[in-house]
Amino acid sequence: MKRQDILAGFEQTFERAATHTFFAPGRINLIGEHTDYNGGHVFPCAISLGNYAAIGQNERHSFRLYSANFPQDGIIELPLAELNAPKRHLWTDYFQGMARVMAQAGAKFTFGLDIYIHGNLPDGAGLSSSASLEMLVGTILNERYQANFAPLDLVKFGVKVENDYIGVNSGIMDQFAIEMGRANQAMLLDTNTLKYQYLPIKLADNVIVIMNTNKKRQLADSKYNERRHECEEAVARLQRGIDIKHLGELDAPTFDQYTYLLADPTSIKRARHAVLENQRTLRAARALEAGDLATFGRLVSASGVSLAYDYQVTGLELDTLVSNALKQPGVLGARMVGAGFGGCAIAIVAKAQVPDFISKVGAAYAHKIGYAANFYVADIADGTKELA
Repeated sequence: MKRQDILAGFEQTFERAATHTFFAPGRINLIGEHTDYNGGHVFPCAISLGNYAAIGQNERHSFRLYSANFPQDGIIELPLAELNAPKRHLWTDYFQGMARVMAQAGAKFTFGLDIYIHGNLPDGAGLSSSASLEMLVGTILNERYQANFAPLDLVKFGVKVENDYIGVNSGIMDQFAIEMGRANQAMLLDTNTLKYQYLPIKLADNVIVIMNTNKKRQLADSKYNERRHECEEAVARLQRGIDIKHLGELDAPTFDQYTYLLADPTSIKRARHAVLENQRTLRAARALEAGDLATFGRLVSASGVSLAYDYQVTGLELDTLVSNALKQPGVLGARMVGAGFGGCAIAIVAKAQVPDFISKVGAAYAHKIGYAANFYVADIADGTKELA
């Protein structure tokens, strides 16, 4: 998608020229899934697919919002004085939520804006389209109203919108990666302390292929919140014998010693994933930094096995993609990404093998599932920004 396309879309919608354009990426997580709300480490990066916006000031004392991804909704008007109005259960809830949270934190919206948005992230695909929209909105409002919030403030505002307004008990990873991303680098983030470091993604002659099941899932309607509750219950049981606040504080030997406190097969599996996934993430980051791509790939695949069998968040579509990906020559590793229950998986594939990989995995998936998957080669991009 090109900047001139966004400008043309704004002009066609609002019958005048836009003054500014912005972009917020989506994200993939190389490893460290369902660890962000368990106080563990994650290893995400921003990607070149995302949400674009063109904007212009208006004299109506309202936000006028249009999304080319939801043209049936038309232009939706949100008066500046009515930010506390009830949710409309439309895509604009993310905009309204961010505006409300920022206003509560001191932002002053003194004039209206017309905003045209167009994204090329597949909706419900596990690439964080909602967090991308939140960071896009946050950056637009921060810049145009000179609110002077720090990037980490915008990240926390986005999490608050998800948790308190949308109703999804998600962690901080998605907004953090989207706001703070850097081209060709991943972020090793400790979600408990928010300490992080950038590590170059050096994959030699390999690339990351995103595999979209084309099975959408809505986090608020899935078992995502249930998984978080199960982990909180596991922590409560472990606290009878050990002083912890998060599963991410435990290493594997300590967890093994205190597993008896869980006394429930489901609690054991959920907690085991959270603990071992955190350890895998640290090892994977070290392996990538050292150029040990074979170990990195095996750890990525091990993450996928844990997500399927211990955390149980995959399903037929994701399992079909990952199992067939791992059968192909030139594949270092593969696993589902995101919340699961549909959405996307990734595979680390030798660049020369990509066309054959897509052909064979795509054919096997369509034969078993009955409809096609989509494939994209991931370009690792910068975080949210105003476009020059």
